[in-house]
Amino acid sequence: MRWQGGRRSDNVEDYRGSRFGGGGLKLGVGGTLIALVAAYFLGIDPRVILGIAQSSGGGSGPDRPAQVGPPPDEMGQFVSVVLGDTEDTWTAIFQANGRQYIPPKLDLFTQQISTGCGFADSGVGPFYCPADSKVYLDPSFFQELQTRFQAPGDFAQAYVIAHEVGHHVQNLLGTERKVRAAQENASEVERNQLQVRMELQADCYAGVWAHNADRARQIIEQGDVEEALGAASAVGDDTIQRRTQGHVVPDSFTHGSAKQRMEWFQRGLDSGNVGNCDTFAR
Repeated sequence: MRWQGGRRSDNVEDYRGSRFGGGGLKLGVGGTLIALVAAYFLGIDPRVILGIAQSSGGGSGPDRPAQVGPPPDEMGQFVSVVLGDTEDTWTAIFQANGRQYIPPKLDLFTQQISTGCGFADSGVGPFYCPADSKVYLDPSFFQELQTRFQAPGDFAQAYVIAHEVGHHVQNLLGTERKVRAAQENASEVERNQLQVRMELQADCYAGVWAHNADRARQIIEQGDVEEALGAASAVGDDTIQRRTQGHVVPDSFTHGSAKQRMEWFQRGLDSGNVGNCDTFAR
């Protein structure tokens, strides 16, 4: 991926090295049930809410970020350039449709962080919190992506960031709110299916970003698309279930199969058109 020299976003907050970081909720024991319910309807792994609540003791208040704006290290620069590129791409797409794009913040952290959706640790992976409109990322996930998921490459990493930004786009467009409302009165299987459609649409939006960013700034190099598709396949529900439990349970999918995730990313990449990402019509 051609990212060196790209515009770096000022919307990166670097909490790496902080004890908790962020400005999220400090949950006591009495908030556990509420947290689990909130996590369920937000479509967030409950560990995001409760992951380090027991070890936190309630905390002493949020840390300040070590840095606001593009971090000086290579990983921080990479993340800020990719985020900046998503900002430029989605700003242009929104403007072309008579709307204003409000970019998310991206918080880098180490091991654990306090968020608008509660506490999270690195085990939950990168995620977007609609409550505070932020993307959260422990960069150690990229090493895990390469070793555990066998999906190396900088464009695989860019796909991960673009996918989470895709959830922010859903939030701005009102899709996230409508899906959560529909999930409230749905069965467990139906709730999972709606969540899968949300995730596949975010994959498609990641492809839309890649298409438009490459057309405007020629960022894609040979092998990059294969890296992104490899990452999409590696984090498919069926791939993960086979590796972790030895069998696949489709009704429990929350992100989509490897095939689905690759297909929807490719659909966005081929067209560059948000209108081709309506996963809820299929």
